[in-house]
Amino acid sequence: MCGIVGYVGNKSSLPVLLEGLRMLEYRGYDSAGVSLAYERDMITVKSKGKLCELEKKLAERNIRESLCGIGHTRWATHGAPSDINSHPHETELLTLVHNGIIENHKSIEGFLLREGYSFVSETDTERAAKLIDYFYKQTREPISALLEAKKTLLGSFAFGVIFKDIPSKIYALRKDNPLIVGYDSTSSYLASDIPAILPYTKRCCRLSEGIVAELSSGSISFYDKPFSLADEKFEEVEWTCEQAQKGGFPHFMLKEISEEPSALRSTVERRLDSLPPSLFEGDDSILKCVERISIVACGTAMHAGLVGQNMIEKYARIPVSVEIASEFRYRDSIIQNGTLALFLSQSGETADTIAALRKAKELGYPTLAIVNVFGSTLAREADRVLYTNAGPEISVASTKAYSVQCAMLALLALNLALLRGEMSEDKVKKICRSLLCELPSAVESVIARGEEIRTLSQSITDAEHLFFIGRGIDYSLALEASLKLKEISYIHSEAYPSGELKHGTISLISDGTPVISIITDRALAEKSLFGVHEVISRGARVILFCSEDIAREASLPHCERFILPKCPSSVLPFVLATAVQLFAYYTSAEKGLDVDKPRNLAKSVTVE
Repeated sequence: MCGIVGYVGNKSSLPVLLEGLRMLEYRGYDSAGVSLAYERDMITVKSKGKLCELEKKLAERNIRESLCGIGHTRWATHGAPSDINSHPHETELLTLVHNGIIENHKSIEGFLLREGYSFVSETDTERAAKLIDYFYKQTREPISALLEAKKTLLGSFAFGVIFKDIPSKIYALRKDNPLIVGYDSTSSYLASDIPAILPYTKRCCRLSEGIVAELSSGSISFYDKPFSLADEKFEEVEWTCEQAQKGGFPHFMLKEISEEPSALRSTVERRLDSLPPSLFEGDDSILKCVERISIVACGTAMHAGLVGQNMIEKYARIPVSVEIASEFRYRDSIIQNGTLALFLSQSGETADTIAALRKAKELGYPTLAIVNVFGSTLAREADRVLYTNAGPEISVASTKAYSVQCAMLALLALNLALLRGEMSEDKVKKICRSLLCELPSAVESVIARGEEIRTLSQSITDAEHLFFIGRGIDYSLALEASLKLKEISYIHSEAYPSGELKHGTISLISDGTPVISIITDRALAEKSLFGVHEVISRGARVILFCSEDIAREASLPHCERFILPKCPSSVLPFVLATAVQLFAYYTSAEKGLDVDKPRNLAKSVTVE
């Protein structure tokens, strides 16, 4: 959610910090600040609002060159957005930036008040900073102070800290929140996400929990306890700076939709060297005794899980449940032998999903994660992991990550179908060829017809409420289409199974109410069209997304339509997903909204 950057090296830190914060704006924020370290001084400047407000404040001051600094973009949790509540938070001995939530901040505050501390902000972060300050006064050793504070702190945190008497080093520590460190020959970098340091180095390490990183000019050391070095692994990041930039597109969301064909090819192609699809390198025993699957995820990833449920049950005949991670983690689960717990997350850092994974492991479930980010917390903690290879996704509204999650779930369904003898090898090969060859080209065809979709979107920009309807897998797609529209256009939108409307919701349909009907499932098309006729008879204005043959059968003279390109029925739902993503995108863009950074939302939800 919030963004952290840090730099220490042989060049001015402020431009690096500001550029890093710009690269993290997509995560969502409402204030920003920086701390710059000097030999005998520390300058902290922070401001409510966007980075431009911080830059105005910096321009008004005579800022000397500093070779070491930390920066932050804050998304308010404790305390309203304000200059005082912004990060970094300074104490007598240090300055600190923090992502996460300190759950026991009240008890820490009480302890520190008794020790003579006072507070100027409403934030849990200031309490954490002063707790570390307290331990530093006792130990006069930064690693000891951080690890002592870690024993007291409850909740989640990623810290970047500069101690004022050590102005040439940055210290980092994390629990349940991501932190990345990287270095080159002269400098070291700290960030909460890779795009912030990609312009400078591709040699990165995802910091392990409970390990303190000490960043100096051109070198990084790791400690698991005071004066005890720990071994952390660095990786060469495959992403390029160009991938993390707009590349001429007006918004990241449109750029990332345009990348779906290549992302789908990348995800599918590397796993089709053999049959069954080679999902794992090495042991695939985790799949051989599966009797049921529990898919756990949040938001868009959960909707991908619903699509996966449909495909796994259809192809492999394995019962599947789909659960919201924030509910699963607190539910009194019933353990059943043969259950595989499957977790989906783009970032691999979604707090509720990580907590649900840990609960599943405690209960004895074998766990499998489908994630996009290599080495993320979910990937490291699951028993097995499947990477979706979508590349960086910057826009808050997930698009290509959803599409490749669905593709990976299709491959999983086909793999299980072969293992269980539920589908012939020839049929699996046919569907795999469709996923590899016909799906990307059909998605390209939809993207090329963006102006058609823009025209359709113009008819709903003034709507206050609308509905998506569908049956079977189309209802799962409708749920994601509705979420995508509401999160970036701010139009109240709900998705319903077509057959459920008559049980109450149809009372909300009146003259002019927009209803978007999704029909890709040929077997349910006739029943789905009954639902369309029902809402038309109540005055609804219908937009129909369907295949060409279904459109020919639909006797709907007053219905606007988007006809999906001709392709096999097995990949049609994936093609539809791109169409409704574009529908949401153009609706938001036509309204002049900030497509990539919708209000109140953040890209990675790393707090509960």
